[in-house]
Amino acid sequence: MKTDDNPPMDATFMAGMTSSRRGRSQTEAPKVVVTIRLDARTVEHLRGSGPGWQTRLNALLGQLVEAGKI
Repeated sequence: MKTDDNPPMDATFMAGMTSSRRGRSQTEAPKVVVTIRLDARTVEHLRGSGPGWQTRLNALLGQLVEAGKI
């Protein structure tokens, strides 16, 4: 006996549906998209350090801000 993999979308079925939330969850400190122009040599060096270079750069800049150096 073959079963139907697709149940009918009647009122009973739809009553059990819940909405889904897509995308990333909201954070307390969301990041902001910016555009910045850097020297090609600097970008080449940063990208050459491997995946996560933007995150590492953000952390370094944050440390400099907290230390009052920039």
